[in-house]
Amino acid sequence: MLNMVFLMNSWLSSFNQPGLCITVAVLLHYFLLAAFTWMCLESVHFYLALVKVFNVYVPKYILKCCIAGWGIPAVVITIVLIINKDFYGNGSLSESNPFSNFCWIQENIVFYISVVAYVFLIFLTNTAMFITVLLQIQSVKSRTQKRSRFWKR
Repeated sequence: MLNMVFLMNSWLSSFNQPGLCITVAVLLHYFLLAAFTWMCLESVHFYLALVKVFNVYVPKYILKCCIAGWGIPAVVITIVLIINKDFYGNGSLSESNPFSNFCWIQENIVFYISVVAYVFLIFLTNTAMFITVLLQIQSVKSRTQKRSRFWKR
């Protein structure tokens, strides 16, 4: 959906309908945040599968992942819309080219908080999970090497 909304964005913004442009910008923002949220959930799942291998039963795990994956971006979008729906709009890069219009976040502060900071937090989470998984794999590898040396003796 992110790709579809992104590809249709310029065409839909050419209609010069403020409501349509706000809707497209909100959808683009939502699906972008949802894609990154699902990426973060994949890293958490990776952590649970490789580090916390045993006794990791989480009741209704898929439901909780779906609520987080689709709900957290919805909360961010709702907060931005409650503060001011005019943060979304049509940003023209060039008046001479009618297809340069693009519906997106108009305020830099809102963009940096709701997109850049959000993606940065997910990047930090993914990096922490990746390092933890690497350390776990390294410790398992060193333990199996010690055992194999013991049995060879």
